[in-house]
Amino acid sequence: MVTQVHPAWIAVDWGSSNLRAWAMSDSGEALARADSDRGMLTLTAPEYEPTLLRAIGDWLPRSGRTPVLVCGMAGARQGWHEAAYLPVPARLDDLARGAASPPLDDPRLDVRLLPGLCQRRDADGRTFDVMRGEETQLAGLAAREPHFSGLACLPGTHAKWARLEAGAVTRFKTFLTGELYRLLVSQSVLRYSLGEDDLNAPDCREAFVDAVREIEAAPESFSARLFGLRAQDLLDDALPVGDARSARLAARLSGLAIGLELAGVRQALSMERSVTLIGTETLSDRYALALQALGHAVQRLDGSAAVLAGLGLARASLPT
Repeated sequence: MVTQVHPAWIAVDWGSSNLRAWAMSDSGEALARADSDRGMLTLTAPEYEPTLLRAIGDWLPRSGRTPVLVCGMAGARQGWHEAAYLPVPARLDDLARGAASPPLDDPRLDVRLLPGLCQRRDADGRTFDVMRGEETQLAGLAAREPHFSGLACLPGTHAKWARLEAGAVTRFKTFLTGELYRLLVSQSVLRYSLGEDDLNAPDCREAFVDAVREIEAAPESFSARLFGLRAQDLLDDALPVGDARSARLAARLSGLAIGLELAGVRQALSMERSVTLIGTETLSDRYALALQALGHAVQRLDGSAAVLAGLGLARASLPT
């Protein structure tokens, strides 16, 4: 027997590669979830509404309009309908003021696309940067801790570091760490030496931590240490053989990439007692290990929980 879902509103996280949607109660409880592999990279603007309806159509009533709050790449210029970036500093409880409404055919839908955040170069050392989707996760942190001030890190393909002050993002920085790692593993000469690492294995964990410490102390040696991985594979008889060898070298590469990122936020880290990690368990585990190896405390927030809390905060601040 299929239970009929009657959401008060619908939360949607629409990324480059996939779509996640939740039927939400008025109290913020997720009643049901739907997933699709139709992300921005596979869609044209006219395809968004039919794709959304395939995911959530069973939740919609026969009459009346259901609010649908969407964060992520659906609001990008290349997405469904552009929701222009808000400049920092930006209050995270005020993202809804930049929400955009796409043209719709189905009268049951009331869709709002949340904006991303942007940063321009200025005399204080800020550089050009953008985020879209991560601001909603940061809003989830603000929803849980309205007066939060500190440093948050969102690990991912393009990792984000954001400074929050009393519920507002004042500056942020993006690192291409995840994408760089993938390119090195799949398209560089290192691909002949690398396998799948496992940081639960003591030798991989040790290799990862050693690499983080080495490169954070000497980030200028990054390129040379990368090629050193290939040379180590060819020459180091002390390394284990087979999969254990390639796993250890992959762990070292991961440590070098994340350690280089941490070197890039060294000054910000020096002024904070702890870092809040927002993301998946696997990536947060890796970043937590790297940060703790350098003596930094961490606290954590699940990425999906942050998205739902952030979309809930946006819904509460929508103009009536």
